[in-house]
Order: sequence, then C-alpha cells, then structure tokens
Amino acid sequence: MPLDDQTKPVRAGGPTAGAGGAAERLQDLLRHLMSKKQVKHAIVAVESDDRDFRWFGAAGDANPDGTPMRADIPFHIASIDKLYTASIVMKLHERGHVGLDEPISNYLPQTLFSGLHRLDGVDYTDMITVRHLLGHTSGLADCFEDRPKGGRSLMERLFYEGDMAWTIDDLVRIVRDELTPHFPPQPVDAKRQKTRYSDTNYQLLTAIIEAVTAQPLHQAFEELLFRPLDLQHTYLLGHSQPLEPTPEPATLWFDDQPLNLPLALHSFLSVYSTAEDSLAFLRALLRGEAFDEPATLALMQQRWNRFGFALDPAALRSPGWPIEYGLGMMRFRLPRVFTPLHPMPAVIGHTGSTGSWLFYCPELDLLLCGTVDQASAGAVPYRFVPKLLRVLDSATRRTDPLSVAHAESVENDQEPRMHTYCA
Repeated sequence: MPLDDQTKPVRAGGPTAGAGGAAERLQDLLRHLMSKKQVKHAIVAVESDDRDFRWFGAAGDANPDGTPMRADIPFHIASIDKLYTASIVMKLHERGHVGLDEPISNYLPQTLFSGLHRLDGVDYTDMITVRHLLGHTSGLADCFEDRPKGGRSLMERLFYEGDMAWTIDDLVRIVRDELTPHFPPQPVDAKRQKTRYSDTNYQLLTAIIEAVTAQPLHQAFEELLFRPLDLQHTYLLGHSQPLEPTPEPATLWFDDQPLNLPLALHSFLSVYSTAEDSLAFLRALLRGEAFDEPATLALMQQRWNRFGFALDPAALRSPGWPIEYGLGMMRFRLPRVFTPLHPMPAVIGHTGSTGSWLFYCPELDLLLCGTVDQASAGAVPYRFVPKLLRVLDSATRRTDPLSVAHAESVENDQEPRMHTYCA
C-alpha cells in the first residue's frame, strides 16, 4: 500500500534542528512497530515543546471494518489517565480541599475504606493517606490485576469470560475480602519507600475527587482540566462528549480479537483522547498551566521511588523496575548497562496497559505520544520509546544542513497503511 507522505520543511534552529532528516527513520520505526505480532494499528507523535518540529504518524486500520488509522482518531489512553487524575487531586490540594498527608478516611465514607488494608492481623487502613495513593506506596492489592486465591483476576475474567460492569463498592469488596495487601503503608520520611503499582489507589482517588467536588468524575474532569486547557477531543467514554466533533474512537484489541466491552469501559470511566490533545495536556502540565501555583508540578516530582523486582503475575503485567514514580507521574530511563553505547535520556509522564505512552524528554525538549491499542502490549512503550529517542537524539546532534527525507512509495501490499505528517 502506498505511503501517504506529507512532510514539510522544518525551521532550522533550536533543539530539533536537523530533525527533518529523521522523518524517514521515524517512518521506519512506525513500520517496525506495525510488524509486531498482534499490533493492528499504531499512532506515533513527536513534538518539540515550542512546536517548531512536529511529526505525527499513523498506520493500520482503526477498526475491523477497515477504516484507515489517522493521527486525529481518539484512542483509549488507559492508565495515562492517572496523570490526569493526579493533576486534579493536586489542583484540589492547591485550593485547600485535599490534604496530601491527610488520611483517606477524611474524604471517603466508611463503607469504602473500613478494613481495606489488613495484613498479618494488623489493620493499617487508617494510616493510608492521599499521598500514599498518589505515589503507589499504600501497599494495597490491585483490584484489577491481583488474583484471589485459586481464581482469576478481574482483568482475566474480563478478557476470558466476557464483558461485565462494576462499581467502586464492588472493587473495594474484592480488595477487602479476596486479596491480600503487599506491604504496610510506607512512612513518608523513610529513606527508601516500597512502591507497588496498584489501580486500587487511583480508584480511591477518583472516589475522593467525586466526594470533594460533589460531582461525578466526568464533570470534575471537564470543569478542572478539559475546558480550562481547551482539550476539545478528550472525553470519558459513555459519560461525556468531546467539546468539538470528533471521529469515532479506534478499536481496542486483545491479541487477535477486538474488545467489545461497553460495560467495562463505562465502569473504568475510560478517558479517550487524541495525540494532539494528549500532547497539549502534557505541555500545559509541564508549563504549570494546569495548576494555580507553579510549585505544584515540582511537588509531583519532589521524590522518585523506584518500583521493585516483584515476579508474581500481577507485577509482571504492571509497571515495574527500573521505572520510578512520583505523585501520579513516571520517570523512565534504561540503566546504562543496557545502553552502553547510546545512553537513554530520561523521560517523565505515564504509560497505559494498552501500549499507550505520553512522555516528555527534558534533555531533548521533546514530547512523545503514541499507542498500539492492544491490551496484551503493556510493555511496548518501554521497548519502543528508547528506540524513538535514539533516532531523535541522533537527529538533534547532526551538524549537516537541515534536510527533509521524502519516503518512496511502498509497493509491497503487505506493508501497513501509513499516514505521516512533519511540520
């Protein structure tokens, strides 16, 4: 299938000088990503913070009906929404409505928190604070990924048994009655804090947002983030509508099967967004435009705790070592031993279990976004983003005159359908 190439000259100067020469290599990376088993479509977007350089690529079919994937088609951002949730909690903290070191019992009804964290005969529930939830240092079991004894996790039931709905009360019951916490809530002043990724933490945070704002979550998101930041194509599926007309979202996949899970996606309070909107959100967050006080972003990055080496099935499906976590934000960099010749610059942001990512690279001053919309591809960002950074790092360090690569037509019918734009 032909490659629709719409490359345009890049203005010289700044951190992305010479990046136009990377266009063909970025297209090659997108092709390589599409060659991976079970990847049905992909979006890759790169943008400099000053927007002097932009490269958006899309490949494959957005839906089983053969609709071509485009970079303006919204997708399920998965756990990238933790970055959004944390931003709202931090904004409520700025306004004096939420205390980071206050116990969650100050904000939630007793039915949601009572007996939630019992370990070795000790009930630690009253020790859990908002900060513990934001930083994944509560030790709470993961309501979606942890398995009850002799049974399947909720996510496994969803994939193998079919669509289902749930409420926050259902999730709390699973955590309280069927699962075991991993460790006690970590002391704030501890030199090293145990950190374990758990969706339970953020389910409780969404409940706190609803309790404090006296609004359903989608209204709080719209009022505190989407409208102030002019995110016109971002919404909670089944709960709200985008501010402007938006294409139908891309299909989620689980291996070779499209995921038709309307009840689950409604229960997940799933955020859908476009690459453009996602980058706009991250840029606003990094510039402090998402907050009332500039110091709030620094608070989210004040302390980074590295995930451990847990090898149980739930941990292997969730972010782990060498990823670090602040308050609602990841920091990722491969250790030098894995990249001795091409050290990877650090990126901050978040990923999602469907192979989605939203990162900023301070060293290169670049924002990165993408997805493969594949529920079995949670590790893809950690393999793909280092390759993406290597191409971009090489482009920024070039000294030859700025050039734009024009890709040749692809005549092999097995090549993925692709659309790229560089400006």
